[in-house]
Amino acid sequence: MKVAFLSSEVIPYAKTGGLADVAGALPKYLSPLGAEVRVFTPLYRAVKARRLRLEKVLENVPLEWRGETAHFSVHEHKADGFRADFIAFDPYYDRDGLYGTPAGDYPDNGLRFAFYARACLEAIKALGFRPDVLHGHDWQAATAFAYLKFVLSGDPFFQDTRSLFTIHNLAYQGLFEQALLAEVGLPGHLFNMNDLEFYGKLNFMKAGILYSSAVSTVSPRYSREIQTPEFGCGLDGLLRSRFRVLTGILNGVDYSDWDPSTDPRIPAAFGPGDLAGKARCKSGLLDMFELPAAAAKRPVLGMVTRLAGQKGLDIVCDALADIFRLGLAVVILGTGDQKIQDFLTAARVEHPERFGLKVAFDEKLAHTIYAGSDIFLIPSRYEPCGLTQMYALKYGTIPVVRATGGLEDTIVEFDERAEAGNGFKFAEPEPGPLLAALERALGIYGRPELWRALVGNAMAADFSWTRSARAYLDLYRALGGAAPA
Repeated sequence: MKVAFLSSEVIPYAKTGGLADVAGALPKYLSPLGAEVRVFTPLYRAVKARRLRLEKVLENVPLEWRGETAHFSVHEHKADGFRADFIAFDPYYDRDGLYGTPAGDYPDNGLRFAFYARACLEAIKALGFRPDVLHGHDWQAATAFAYLKFVLSGDPFFQDTRSLFTIHNLAYQGLFEQALLAEVGLPGHLFNMNDLEFYGKLNFMKAGILYSSAVSTVSPRYSREIQTPEFGCGLDGLLRSRFRVLTGILNGVDYSDWDPSTDPRIPAAFGPGDLAGKARCKSGLLDMFELPAAAAKRPVLGMVTRLAGQKGLDIVCDALADIFRLGLAVVILGTGDQKIQDFLTAARVEHPERFGLKVAFDEKLAHTIYAGSDIFLIPSRYEPCGLTQMYALKYGTIPVVRATGGLEDTIVEFDERAEAGNGFKFAEPEPGPLLAALERALGIYGRPELWRALVGNAMAADFSWTRSARAYLDLYRALGGAAPA
């Protein structure tokens, strides 16, 4: 089984979010199951800065682009269980950011990622890697499916290739002006509501949904939610039309990176049988945020998140004073919306003994928040899958989540009578329900024997990639009997 992955970000090379985690972990777990995976991704400036040992496997590959011939090269790095192939084209990818700067997205992102998708297909051919499955991720890779259907449809190299498009977050669709269609070499007749037109714009994500053999999302519940007007972002009707080939496979966790018994980034190791190290992690966490040692006597609520409305941070801001009144200390790590950053920064000044804030991305601090917090809050308005709740569970930190998407699929409300469940949930994205869920969590926290049972349940949860990889491999095999859309 040969699989070509197309992903615009991949750990450990370049990352802005969960897409990179999936693209870097899933191939590693597919390999032992018998799949040969090559991951194609841009050669960003951030990748060059890592000074990896890259082998140039293709040079000066010609590509007809915007009426001229462009040339790109491909550099390879042998990763853990797969090969990473980097599309090198400095005019598009040798920039400070992957998708933009703090001021906004790069205005030519449509060109950048259409070129990426087209170049991936040419690279696959030039390398002689004839894929059984082309697996593209999110809007940045989606035009590859349009090129396969309308530009390379007669190419015998791809005649037996099936395709899978995975939606990681439907809210980000890649919307551009109509004129871009001709610029990127796709037929003009595709600009209609049954193809790539979307309320007067060109929609890249529609190419993945319409022209792939099958579509997947990153959790079973999210695959159902996006077929409704509330979560469908205007594409719910289209997704309902493809419901027969739409499935949800829950993302996994790479426990080689996320295990408190072996994690080198946290102050002390610990496991289900000995939680002494978790207490040391809590002390270390408070030190990192310059909170007083006395805060260790309080339950600590942690968040590692984008500071954005989608993640429910506006709800947290509205509820923050009441959260403090519940007796919690709070630590938050993340970047995002300026108004939310400003509010939280002011709250940090007002509550210096109860509130720790770092507006940044800090991997070591993130791991320590998972390890040292008692409760982990995820109040997302929608969450396709979510990995943070899975990380928190492994570190014995109890999730309090809004019941949506993958959060609903992974968190089971704790039942104190049966001592079953691994967290707490609330339905409405409002301060009242959030606070009620926190109160339930604190009620159990105040009963040490029950809390230990809950922590044990959390740490026993298994969301390893092995299970998810088998589900993807089964889906790849099922595509073998299905004609392309």
